[in-house]
Amino acid sequence: MFQEKIGVRSVRLALGLLAGFVAGQALAQDAPIQRVEITGSSIKRIVKEGALPVQVVSKEVIARSGATTVADLIQKLPAMQGFTIEAIAAGTNSGGRTTASIHGLGGTYTLVLLNGRRMAPLQDSGSSVNLNSIPMSAVERVEVLSDGASALYGADAIAGVINFILKKNYQGLTLDAGVSVPTNPGGKAANAGFTWGFGDLETNRFNLLMTYRHDEQKKVKATEREFSKTSYIPLNYDGQAYIYDRTSTSGTASNVNVAFKDPKATQIGFNPYKKVNGACPTGFFPYLSNTATTDYCAVDSASTVETVPESKRDTLFTSGRLKISDNLTAFADLALGRFDLTARIAANPVSVAVTPGSAVYNQYVAPFLSQAQKDDVKTATATYRASEFGTRDSQTITDVGHFVTGLDGSFFGWDMNAGATYSKYKLDERYTGGYLLNKEFRSLIGSSSFNPFLPAGSPTSPTAEQINGSIFHGSIREASSVLRGVDVRASRELFALPGGASSIGVGSDYRELHQVQTTSTAAKDGTIYGFSPSAEYDYTRESAGAFAELALPVMKNLELTTAVRYDRYSGVKDAAAKRTKGETQSASTYKISARYTPTTALLLRGSYGTGFRVADQNDIANTLVANGFTAGSYACPPALAGIDQNLCRPGRVQYNSYRGGNEKLRPEESKQFTLGFRLEPSSSVTFGADLWDVKMTNQVSSVGEIQAFADPTKYRELFTDFADPATGIKTWAFINAPINIGKAHNRGIDWDLTVGEKYSFGKMTINANGTHMLKASYTLPGSDTEWTDSMDKYGIDNQVTFRDIIKVGVTLETGPMTNALTLNYRNGYTDQAATLYSVATKANTTNQIRLQVPSYSTLDYQGKFAISKMWEVRAGIKNLTDKEPPLTLRTSSGHQVGYDARYADTMGRTVYVNTSYKF
Repeated sequence: MFQEKIGVRSVRLALGLLAGFVAGQALAQDAPIQRVEITGSSIKRIVKEGALPVQVVSKEVIARSGATTVADLIQKLPAMQGFTIEAIAAGTNSGGRTTASIHGLGGTYTLVLLNGRRMAPLQDSGSSVNLNSIPMSAVERVEVLSDGASALYGADAIAGVINFILKKNYQGLTLDAGVSVPTNPGGKAANAGFTWGFGDLETNRFNLLMTYRHDEQKKVKATEREFSKTSYIPLNYDGQAYIYDRTSTSGTASNVNVAFKDPKATQIGFNPYKKVNGACPTGFFPYLSNTATTDYCAVDSASTVETVPESKRDTLFTSGRLKISDNLTAFADLALGRFDLTARIAANPVSVAVTPGSAVYNQYVAPFLSQAQKDDVKTATATYRASEFGTRDSQTITDVGHFVTGLDGSFFGWDMNAGATYSKYKLDERYTGGYLLNKEFRSLIGSSSFNPFLPAGSPTSPTAEQINGSIFHGSIREASSVLRGVDVRASRELFALPGGASSIGVGSDYRELHQVQTTSTAAKDGTIYGFSPSAEYDYTRESAGAFAELALPVMKNLELTTAVRYDRYSGVKDAAAKRTKGETQSASTYKISARYTPTTALLLRGSYGTGFRVADQNDIANTLVANGFTAGSYACPPALAGIDQNLCRPGRVQYNSYRGGNEKLRPEESKQFTLGFRLEPSSSVTFGADLWDVKMTNQVSSVGEIQAFADPTKYRELFTDFADPATGIKTWAFINAPINIGKAHNRGIDWDLTVGEKYSFGKMTINANGTHMLKASYTLPGSDTEWTDSMDKYGIDNQVTFRDIIKVGVTLETGPMTNALTLNYRNGYTDQAATLYSVATKANTTNQIRLQVPSYSTLDYQGKFAISKMWEVRAGIKNLTDKEPPLTLRTSSGHQVGYDARYADTMGRTVYVNTSYKF
């Protein structure tokens, strides 16, 4: 059971508590009731079902999930879609970042809080928070507000809020340990930690708490799973045999591209080894996307990547609370974390110039050119892959520090809280294998013995000594994000109304966000062969906001709440450019909500509000920098060939890409509403549903590469030339830059059902919850009138919006033993369009084919046994039936082919045991 509503036990209990509150101060004096602050409201009140849909993931639910990381816990909630997973570290500079995304709106619209306060965002992803920054062992519960909350929390809470509530006032010592082992090869994981607390805040007037945990995750190689072992995939569609070819034209026995001086002449490409020997080298495939001007051989590069990267994680949380007086408590929280991840992908594909007239050129290139072509040759370039130098290994070490100190108290009828925050997110990306030293590698390929057109292991292959001496080891970039802030908030009762006392909450906050990225000397000075460094920047932006919230119980069964907020963001101070980029931006937002209980068994609620979000500093201030390659392969569009044929690459291949910013970006704006109910027809049955709707305008977006390559005339400004650092040869490149014209409209229903009954043999509880999407529409990038969507299909945003994601849990408690089964379901969808090779016609299909990806379900089991009051053991099996990810032909991840790790379990059946002992 993942979703547990506040006050879910009984709406009647909530009303009873409310009635006690309305009775006035006399009752409060006789039996004081503790008031707490619930996510989504600044007013401290009695815990009860409110006007906003807040879901609670309790400590027991966390343990029962079997999740070993915060990301694993959060990303499996049915309301989560469109998040970033750790596996994208294969082939990116993500460092294994993970994000949360409520209702598919995206991580930049989902505010993540730690004990109600902001953390430093991802340095290279704007306002998103890396879930790997959250100390799993310290989490007491998670509150998820699946409704826009910009009016309370600020500009980036359009989709909602995830608030991690950490442990406090803990006494004793608890030791925890766990291990998980897939039944397939690879992927073993283990963790161990402790939680220690001393002093009781109420009796000793102080409490000290410390919790530490160490996690290790072993890698899973692509070849260790059937679904990921190859990028040359045979399949059947509509009764016909096809091959999906995502192999790479960069190989050790290289292909060669030949360009000509005549600007009207078309480049050609072929494999010299095949020309000489009549067939591709052993281990190579005939490239199935060859055109009239190419005859390539290809390698299965996807088979060399890692489906799950290896990682280590250490997290420490320590907290202190001191009760200065009955009405004032001082607190300080410190969270520290280090996340060390190493991702390995296919060996380095590099361009190697072949000098016309050289021995290699004369033997392997010239014989296959006509005399007219020989006379007109401009350049010949080998598409070499340094497979003998090993895989490309990228290690990213992420350090997180989050410190908050402040005061919590009551003065003159006000409940007040003030705090100061210092939060830092820092990463160091290092290359530990497979990347080449420029001077040494150029010396090697410049020798007369080097031949890029022969397979690995040939007499001309580099020696082990040459290989070891040509590999770069070291840092390529460091980046950090530092958030400094102060905040104060207060709430109190005001005046009496027919339904009870009205309440007000007020607050303000100030923040400074400083984001820096530097590249190492080696990354900039040409030490690494063919390397384009990341952008360097030093950005700072300040923001300030103030809010007020008013709760009005106008009747005994009707409460209205309204909130307003004003935010102001400065422009981005660019230290390198010595100027401010972008303008100061400000806005006022509001929210109105209501809860109505016509009977003791029924609660009705609704809300309406507005929001706004300023663009990330990078989106505003970034300069144009190289950003790898396009995800897909493309033939040079005729429109671009007509401008400059020499910039075209032969055949159907990947093109280089750039990324840049836009100083003219305006804030995004939103309007959202919710309508819902909670129904308890009996003490054993609870059902609820909330309809939500979010509309966004001025949305920051960018034109997708598929769209741009399909109409390069319309998007001409998104294409420029790229000079290969290794050869100096220029080709067309795609520019990925944000614009401010988009619109989006998402709508859906969150629902949950809980049924619990006690029997002679124990208590059985059934909980089902899910999200049913009704709309997931957005305008095409570059347009505010042309709409598309990703509903049950792979959209141009490289995402799928699933109409139904459902989780059903059945729990049986029998004395010290608890057994739980959990079913996870998401529906099928229409896959990305793909060009396939027809085995019958021996040619690529002229019309692209879209597979129907089937629905995907997994079944998890866990048994908990309380050996004693102090000792607890949990054992379980995730993915009990060892369900593999379904086949998908997506191209949005160039290094992981044939499956989508975002939407399916890549680990397979996994057995785990966790134990906890409290002294």
